[in-house]
Amino acid sequence: MQFPFNLSADRQFDVIGFGTNAVDYLIVVPEYPPFNSKIQFSDCVQAAGGEAATTMVGLQRLGLKTAYVGRFGTDEEGVFGLRSLTEEGVDVRFTEQIAGARTQIAFIVIDEQGGERTVIWNRDKLLAYNEKDAPAHAVALGKVLHFTPHDTAACLQMAQAAKENGTIVSIDIDNVFEGVNELLPFVDILISSAEFPEKFFGIKDKKESLHEIKLRFGCKIVGMTLGEAGSLLFCENEFIETKGFAVPDGCKDTTGAGDSFRVGLLYGLLKGETLETAAKMANAVAALKCRKLGARTALPKERELLNFLK
Repeated sequence: MQFPFNLSADRQFDVIGFGTNAVDYLIVVPEYPPFNSKIQFSDCVQAAGGEAATTMVGLQRLGLKTAYVGRFGTDEEGVFGLRSLTEEGVDVRFTEQIAGARTQIAFIVIDEQGGERTVIWNRDKLLAYNEKDAPAHAVALGKVLHFTPHDTAACLQMAQAAKENGTIVSIDIDNVFEGVNELLPFVDILISSAEFPEKFFGIKDKKESLHEIKLRFGCKIVGMTLGEAGSLLFCENEFIETKGFAVPDGCKDTTGAGDSFRVGLLYGLLKGETLETAAKMANAVAALKCRKLGARTALPKERELLNFLK
């Protein structure tokens, strides 16, 4: 099945990313500790993360042109996070450093046995965008706008501008946010966590919940990531179920696996692949990412991804 979109030609960027960045402190433990206990960790690293920023880095590594729209603090983490994008070649002309703000950080506890993680995070309110300061003019430069809806009113402005300029709108959503009902009618590609549709509609059946999202909001592609089981997409009244890939040498860390799935899916879209092939690419990028600690550490280059798929 072909993607049901016509991509705009002659855009400066393949994808514009809008949303969260973060600096992660990853702590590996033999097993997740019970409450009011002590445990010795086996590894601890600092790494750049955040959903939208990570997705832009992943696409950039696969040879696409990306720009990131977001805010950092002026603290050490902000310098680290911003540098992590520029070193990867992501365009940061639309980023800001907010004086007095603290860059978003996360403490991530990883179970050494299977790589599953628990995320404890905080985002400074000074980093938030509203509908008046969202840089909506940026979306006209990209073929695709990909965002996380933490600043929902600002996302709505960006998505409306995307529609006016013929830019495809993609959303990464895990939780129900205020204003989400107003935002989703402007979304073309909605990929959520497995839990989101049930949280939103109270429908446990996965296929039924995806059908309801498409029926209610008109998103052309709706889907969910299913962890190691793979993914489920719904497009043009057809479900596409794609099995996951085993992580080479075992899963070390699932942090950013969902972001990595979006990387592969958008890469397939922009390369003119079928939806089925793009779903395989998405699952492959997610599996390769899980080889090492950190959301971006093991994101593959294009040749590595294609060889893995072979």
